[in-house]
Amino acid sequence: MKPGVRYIEITADALPLFCPMPNQELWDSHPRVAIPVEKLGTASCPYCGTTYKLKGELPKGHH
Repeated sequence: MKPGVRYIEITADALPLFCPMPNQELWDSHPRVAIPVEKLGTASCPYCGTTYKLKGELPKGHH
């Protein structure tokens, strides 16, 4: 992982996942983009490079 790039573990409660997340500062934002973390268990934002990792199992109904 590159220095300065964030790594965030999320749970199924955060799905569907979008970046930037609601708790990020406005000055640190970019266009909102869906992050398909449920497909492989990890995914990175194409804008800021933040890597998201799904912790635990998917809830029923997510594919």
